[in-house]
Amino acid sequence: MKYVKKPIVVDAIEWTPDQRSEADPKWMTDAIDRGEVVFNEFGFTNMSMTIYTLEGPMKASQGDYIIQGVKGELYPCKPDIFEATYSPVE
Repeated sequence: MKYVKKPIVVDAIEWTPDQRSEADPKWMTDAIDRGEVVFNEFGFTNMSMTIYTLEGPMKASQGDYIIQGVKGELYPCKPDIFEATYSPVE
């Protein structure tokens, strides 16, 4: 049997090293404050974060998208998968 993904709208940001914390959406800063997102490595080229998802901890690298799911959960997504799966909403 085949299935098609239901069309849903999600909030997402592309995590870039030049992004400033004041530009982060509230759902992201709240997750950082709760310890659901932890920065692992610091430095302009090697920064990464761990996101504690419903499936367990997942690593996000610079350039990955961070998605807030339909139940408020966060998870990382590689750029090629994100661009193949999601389109901007006007």
